[in-house]
Amino acid sequence: MPIWSVGVSGNDMARLSLSEQYRVSKLAAGRARRRMLARALYSPALRWRYGSNVADQLLIVPQDLHTADPSFFHEIQVGQFGLAGSLATLDGRSPFDLKAQNLAWNRELHGFGWLRHLDAAEEPEARDVARKLAVDWATRHHHSSGVAWEPAVIARRMISWITHASLLLEDADPKTFDIVAESLGYQLVRLSATWRMAPVGSPRLLTLIAIVLADLSIAGHERQLRDAEAKLAGELSRQILEDGGHVSRNPALLIDLMLDLLPLSQCFVARGRKPPAEVTSAIHRMLTMLRYMRMGDGCLARFNGVSVPAPAHLATVLAYDDLGGQAQTMSAGPSRYARISREAAILVADVGGPPPLEYAGIAHAGSLSFELSVGRQMVLANGGAPGSADGEWLHRARATVSHNTLCLGEKSSSKMVRHPFLEELAGAPPIRYPDNVTHSLSDATGLDASISASHDGYVRRFGLIHHRQLTLSADGRCLSGIDRISGPKKVVRLNRDIPFSIHFHLHPEIVVAQSANKTGTVAIELPDRSIWRFSAYGGDVSVEESVHFADSAGPTSSLQIVVRGSTNGGSEVEWQLVADDKVNAPQSPPPLPAVTTSNESESKR
Repeated sequence: MPIWSVGVSGNDMARLSLSEQYRVSKLAAGRARRRMLARALYSPALRWRYGSNVADQLLIVPQDLHTADPSFFHEIQVGQFGLAGSLATLDGRSPFDLKAQNLAWNRELHGFGWLRHLDAAEEPEARDVARKLAVDWATRHHHSSGVAWEPAVIARRMISWITHASLLLEDADPKTFDIVAESLGYQLVRLSATWRMAPVGSPRLLTLIAIVLADLSIAGHERQLRDAEAKLAGELSRQILEDGGHVSRNPALLIDLMLDLLPLSQCFVARGRKPPAEVTSAIHRMLTMLRYMRMGDGCLARFNGVSVPAPAHLATVLAYDDLGGQAQTMSAGPSRYARISREAAILVADVGGPPPLEYAGIAHAGSLSFELSVGRQMVLANGGAPGSADGEWLHRARATVSHNTLCLGEKSSSKMVRHPFLEELAGAPPIRYPDNVTHSLSDATGLDASISASHDGYVRRFGLIHHRQLTLSADGRCLSGIDRISGPKKVVRLNRDIPFSIHFHLHPEIVVAQSANKTGTVAIELPDRSIWRFSAYGGDVSVEESVHFADSAGPTSSLQIVVRGSTNGGSEVEWQLVADDKVNAPQSPPPLPAVTTSNESESKR
């Protein structure tokens, strides 16, 4: 069955439990309170608390760690404005005159993150374009509403304007300086009053990072800075888990946050201040988690919203890791990812369920899925999440069949929750289940390493539990697995056979050298020409079409090995992926080369 025919089905919804209904009620009441407070604080009687409406003196200019693409300026010169994977034609008009390509494009336009590309061009004409567009925006949108004044968009715009203040203000004429300075001050006051209206999760963290950054950079904000620091520290404690993961379980968010937190930390030092302990601690924990989740190809494992790879950004962030070195195998912490490695092979598995409902809008139904790399080559990779320009694929990308795990009864292991308030809060329909995911890790030095896990995502539908054991040999040349389906005690199972499928999605660079033969063996060829052979017992092996969603060119056709069968409650499949002994074993990957970010293009900007 094609991968896109099975998903988190629209008619397979989860009902909220009483405790969840109570939680939703509390979330709704909390949002109402935050909105009332924001309106009150932004009233003329109280907004004075946030300092001057004019940012006429900058004390420091932060560093921008985001990758810059100087060719963006040349695209503007030929009448194109590409953001968020979508391209708009200017035809001599301001981009602010155009109809938005989509919401992501519109947010990036008003966020001004693209200033870094114009700055990197290092041309007077690019500087003139940047100033003209900043003045154009400030003139049009000074007291407006809509996307341009969403808290997270204000935050990104403030960070961009302050970070590239030299581009906008150095040797600027008095009129340009006054317009930009007045607008920046007004934005800071408005965001300081309304940041609580930002969606939960990383958008709210971004708003507080922007406020602290602005209070550090703009003269006259010492009193406001102390209060903003405390609020940022509290939000970091809520969102960054003990092991460094984000509460949403999306590893890619850590990169985005670190690209803003690292310059913020440097700003404290530049001002002769000590960064708050919570900021320093969060940075160190997040660096550890990013190294933990990095596969051999230098990219993050594709779980729960990880999209198009950004190896340059990841390398930039990890360059700030004082400890350095290789990621260590450790028992899965609250982020619920388990990692084992042997020689050149790295395996990372998802041993958790969805995050809390308000954070689960981008979560995937991928419990017990895993990814495998050998050297710098990805071998088995989840489908990942599509880029912002390909959002229509997101529903399919979140399905269990898009992950390297077992799918039962052509249903995902999670159910979608259709609830208007939760969908608005989470940004998309959240998912729930499985409720109980267990795991254990065996990783004695010099021996095979293994992960044993189970989840109950199928108990409510079929009365069955999925158990999985993954074992990586000591030489890293053999991955073996056991997938078992069984019924827990006191649960009545359906009196019929239920189809199952176990999916092994091959990275697009992997070639199938030999399809399943009579013995159920598939031979695959890695980019280094080494041959690995897959075999299974307890099901029928086939090679089928797949889709790799997290590709810079958009969703890309790929292949998957699928083991199919049926169960009435007690089935077991043993499988193995082993390197062909006739081929020389790959060596452990050397350290990844340093990345030069000044002239690297970003396919999705």
